[in-house]
Amino acid sequence: MRLISWNVNGLRAVLGKGFMDYFKAQDADVFCLQEIKLSEGQLDLDLPGYHCYYNYAEKKGYSGTAVFSKVEPLSVTFGKDNEGRICALEFADYYVVCVYTPNSQDELARLDFRMEWDAYFRDFVKVLNEKKTVLICGDMNVAHKEIDIKNPKANVRNAGFTIEERDSFTKLLESGFCDTFRMFYPDLKDAYSWWSYRFKARERNAGWRIDYWLVSERSKDRVKAAGIHSEILGSDHCPVYVDFV
Repeated sequence: MRLISWNVNGLRAVLGKGFMDYFKAQDADVFCLQEIKLSEGQLDLDLPGYHCYYNYAEKKGYSGTAVFSKVEPLSVTFGKDNEGRICALEFADYYVVCVYTPNSQDELARLDFRMEWDAYFRDFVKVLNEKKTVLICGDMNVAHKEIDIKNPKANVRNAGFTIEERDSFTKLLESGFCDTFRMFYPDLKDAYSWWSYRFKARERNAGWRIDYWLVSERSKDRVKAAGIHSEILGSDHCPVYVDFV
């Protein structure tokens, strides 16, 4: 099975930038999106062969997640928030959880909220993990280690690279999950999934790795590949994937 995750920074916008070409070429079994920026009824996307699930934010043009799956899930669960940040699908022997983690924002205005969110999400996936294997994907808005960001020293107190956020991500991993990309590439530098639109950051590959696929520790051997499709344009993020059996 191939599973893909992509923060599209607006699904309607990325549709005009080659999204469907990539979607069809990958032919993924599960395709997860973050920051769809849609309201219910705003877009009728025709995806033959897929079951489509959306979690919309109450605020128009903001946040939101979606999951498209070839196999119909046993159940679909949304997180208890009004920003559409979680879309969790249950299958026979695993869950797929698509998440768009809140950004702590400039001057860390939302850091306290972010810490509360992280604790809530950690509890959410721990409950699922007690039942069956969990695959977690999405824009988690944190570069975990210095290797995951181009300029670590300059960003220590910036949103996405604070000690608080990185420690919180460590707690998530320690609660029973593996970072699939680092399983395969523990020492690979300059591998990023997000670049600022400013200062030609993408051209210079001055990026951050903040998009992940995590898997339950006990099932890490079922992950056969993990990677980043950094060549795919259309958003300030690029897709990340895993192959899972």
